[in-house]
Amino acid sequence: MSFTKIIKNGMLDENPTFAQVIGMCPTLAVTTSATNGIGMGLSTTVVLIGSNVVISLIKKIVPDKVRIPAYVIVIASFVTIIEFLLKAFMPDLNKALGVFIPLIVVNCIILARAESYANKNTVIDSLFDGLGMGLGFTCALVAMGVIREILGNGSVFGLTILPEAFPRAIIMILPPGAFFTLGSLIALINYLRRGRA
Repeated sequence: MSFTKIIKNGMLDENPTFAQVIGMCPTLAVTTSATNGIGMGLSTTVVLIGSNVVISLIKKIVPDKVRIPAYVIVIASFVTIIEFLLKAFMPDLNKALGVFIPLIVVNCIILARAESYANKNTVIDSLFDGLGMGLGFTCALVAMGVIREILGNGSVFGLTILPEAFPRAIIMILPPGAFFTLGSLIALINYLRRGRA
């Protein structure tokens, strides 16, 4: 499979959020703004790429009995690095994302890609799979964050774009808004896919 097909697969065909519907905890919790969405998405992308590469490298030397714990240690190492970098260079974003950064360790997307892809493919293919899945996840989080932030706050990436007179739907930045936005986007994507087929 070519690298462009692998990336397209992660971004569109098997998008973790809209097609596989996995990794829902951070998707619903942190997308109150586009900035949070991009921060969480890129953090997860870096962990996906790094863990996929390392797992693909060590797959032949890790015994089957300890495969999953070994993967979790690899993933946790990358998550710790990301958390330290966010604390050092982006403390506001780190505070906004809170506990969801350490929870990347048990994110279904990362464990699923480690087990189903990196464990069975070459290092380069695994790198591009991590990139594609990560970008697909990031795009989904940013799309949800943009919609929720515009409708809930009248802004996007912190910049006010709607006049003060425009009514704000505060529910959009609350948990029910996350479910409504996710459901609407999945319905729209499924509708567009049916039209394309």
